[in-house]
Amino acid sequence: MIETRYIFYTGKGGVGKTSVACATAINLTDDGKRVLLVSTDPASNLDDVLQTRVGQSPTPINGVPGLDALNLDPEEAARAYREQVVGSYRGILPDDVIKSIEEQLSGACTVEIASFDLFTRLLSDSSRTEAYDRIIFDTAPTGHTLRLLTLPKAWSGFLGANVHGASCIGPLAGLAENRERYQNTVAALANPVLTTLVLVTKPEAPALSEALRASRELSELGLRNQQLVVNCVLQTAGNDPVAAAFHKQQEQALEQMPDALKQLPSTELPLLAVSLVGIEGLRYLAAQLQIPDGQFVAVSYDPTAQEITSGDSPHILTGLQPVVDDLAKHKRSVIMVMGKGGVGKSTVASAIALALAEAGHKVRLSTTDPAAHLNLVLEGAGSDIGDRFTVSRIDPGAEVAAYRSEIMKTVGSGLDEDGRALLAEDLASPCTEEIAVFRAFARVVGDLDDGFVVLDTAPTGHTLLLLDSTLSYHKEVQRSTGEVPEEVRQLLPRLRDPDLTHVMIVTLPQATPVIEASRLQDDLRRAGIEPDWWIVNQSWTGIRTTDPVLGKLAGLEAPWLKQVAETLSRKAVSLPWQAVAPQGCFGLLQLL
Repeated sequence: MIETRYIFYTGKGGVGKTSVACATAINLTDDGKRVLLVSTDPASNLDDVLQTRVGQSPTPINGVPGLDALNLDPEEAARAYREQVVGSYRGILPDDVIKSIEEQLSGACTVEIASFDLFTRLLSDSSRTEAYDRIIFDTAPTGHTLRLLTLPKAWSGFLGANVHGASCIGPLAGLAENRERYQNTVAALANPVLTTLVLVTKPEAPALSEALRASRELSELGLRNQQLVVNCVLQTAGNDPVAAAFHKQQEQALEQMPDALKQLPSTELPLLAVSLVGIEGLRYLAAQLQIPDGQFVAVSYDPTAQEITSGDSPHILTGLQPVVDDLAKHKRSVIMVMGKGGVGKSTVASAIALALAEAGHKVRLSTTDPAAHLNLVLEGAGSDIGDRFTVSRIDPGAEVAAYRSEIMKTVGSGLDEDGRALLAEDLASPCTEEIAVFRAFARVVGDLDDGFVVLDTAPTGHTLLLLDSTLSYHKEVQRSTGEVPEEVRQLLPRLRDPDLTHVMIVTLPQATPVIEASRLQDDLRRAGIEPDWWIVNQSWTGIRTTDPVLGKLAGLEAPWLKQVAETLSRKAVSLPWQAVAPQGCFGLLQLL
């Protein structure tokens, strides 16, 4: 049982942060504690999980005496935040400058800082929290946000002096009066007597990599009181081949877990055959948290049970073939494969590119995936495919390093030490990597004459709008190169051309990934880009298995598949979970 007053949960979308936070809260209330559960997640689903309408003030949770919850709305806070910063400039600066500033303040960094502002207000108002023994936060601040708050120059009206370029740190200018409150909160976060940070992950390489990144960033800031929860570990026994293959994939990921994570106090939680919506399901998960590592409340398993077929979804086509057939109608196309980390973008992009090449088209795949080596993708392909299929590997690390170096040498040369530190942190933001990789993608698209260019991990709508605005798009490139290359100038018009560019959104059939994909689609639409296909990856629907847990997962997917098919997408397909990770020509083409 965690003993600190404040408990923060962090991790990639879809790893189960909210469920684990709720289960922890239930355990603490059962132990006689008064608990306040707070969500600062823009994609919060506390209402659904707790089956109680949770507002922006503490709300008693039905069925759990002693537990209150509240939703802090960071999106609304960010909107108010933008107006607070921009309002004083209206009527003074030209409209295109105002538009540029507003777009600077529309990214994820603004929402994170707005979230931080909300929960520091909560913590500083003792009248709202003094009745509680424990306060649990679903979604912790990132290392990037916390580093910004420790930089002196961040509080000196940076935005007013920096309207010439895209920035993720402008929001701080609107909160200078709260500096002392922020500093006190950062100090409380770093105090191991007061605060525990719980990294939630799954036994999958992308989720473990994100947990390691978060752990390192937070440790560097002195937030070292960390614990690890590995969620959704398959524990059911039996000789079902599907379950055995899935368990093997998880074991391999855990064996390759970085040593820094292995050294943290950790808990493994089983993959459960129950819906974690409602108090009954959460109490079942809470029971797992009470049991010593290596022991679990077992799910009954009958090895003689009849095979379970989870049933095909009547709403969504299966396999990538419809997508490839649709794309093949065009003679010349840019295909952007997009989605949050860990959903399988690189695999889907490689499969689409390879299928088009096998069908006789000229294809260039441009990927940021370090594992997407040419020989791996082409393994088993026809002998003539190399003549029409090429892969260019964009190294995000190298692109970002080169971009940062250019900016520090140019813009940074005229700044003092504090100013350079602030600029360096600005260049550590998520937008910087997108902008740096954007330039590399622009070079690839600029080479398009005929055939297909498939872009894995394309820039988001927010980044495209930053680069398109009069005082961001041109100057963001000009400040590092002195000129706007023709391929950069032409890229956004090309991406907005529905006859030339086709966008694929990749997601998983789960609540958080679908909600995040929906936000990505909204982001793209703001930039004037309409996605063509939604691709729901790693679905258990239709998988034949005797395992009771895996067999029931498809039922949990059904509402999200339906939402994708009937509400979110114009066209959609689902890709079934693969017993062998799709690699090489044969493995990738199985996704068709």
